[in-house]
Amino acid sequence: MQVKDKKMTQKSAKTTTAAGRTFTDEERAAIQERAQELLAEASASNERAAGESAVLTKIAEMRGSDRAMAKRLHAIIKASAPALKPKTWYGMPAYANKDGKIICFFQAAAKFKSRYATFGFNDAANLDEGHMWPTSFAIKKLTDSEEAKIAALVKKACLPAGRQ
Repeated sequence: MQVKDKKMTQKSAKTTTAAGRTFTDEERAAIQERAQELLAEASASNERAAGESAVLTKIAEMRGSDRAMAKRLHAIIKASAPALKPKTWYGMPAYANKDGKIICFFQAAAKFKSRYATFGFNDAANLDEGHMWPTSFAIKKLTDSEEAKIAALVKKACLPAGRQ
């Protein structure tokens, strides 16, 4: 009788799939862990897609040169730092690191009735140079030269501290 009870206990600790294969407790735990990983990846993907959509909506609401610059900056940032996640920040297009901290942002000139748009960096950006460095730039027009400077700054802003 003892042997029969042991076999029943072993069977109850296993699950049978539709194909008739049984999984051990360890295999089931691994499957559950992978399912959690896939859910987390899907959530991150959905978060990125929602952020991208929100940024593109804000850009579409802009007029004239603000819209043109915002579109171009969006493309530059995506190409220079694909790990950054687009999101809106105070109603402006912004780009965050994996921890959700805003690295850089674009402020349309029309946002505060300014004579120029602004492209800026927050303190999470690794742009430190000595005791003083610029954290925002006035932009009236984007030329190839400005685009190259912005791409380089965005790449540098995303480097781990101490690797600039």
